[in-house]
Amino acid sequence: GGTGPLPGRLWPGFTTAPDDIFVEKCAPSAFFPGRCPLPDFLQERGIDTVLITGTVTQVCCESSARDAFTLGYRVVMVADANATGRDQDHNATLATIYRSFGDVRPTAEVLGLIDATPAQ
Repeated sequence: GGTGPLPGRLWPGFTTAPDDIFVEKCAPSAFFPGRCPLPDFLQERGIDTVLITGTVTQVCCESSARDAFTLGYRVVMVADANATGRDQDHNATLATIYRSFGDVRPTAEVLGLIDATPAQ
């Protein structure tokens, strides 16, 4: 993990909003019980779908996707918003998620689905 406030550890080009929530994980998965407060925040807000993005595709991202699925979340792995060092590792994880744990879609398609969803 890094040091300093969580928003300051993000990639400098990443835009945040004042009401964004930041949590720190201390395990490969953001959904492993007792290792990150994220599931509690999602449950408190009635959120049932998670978009998985980040690095490293076949380590933290895949671990989070698997555990989120196991906890009952709808999982969408955002194919072009995850990264790792080798294409074959990245693609193998996308195939595993699609086959067993959730959906895999590109960013443009995910944004289109969000835009088409009526506000609640």
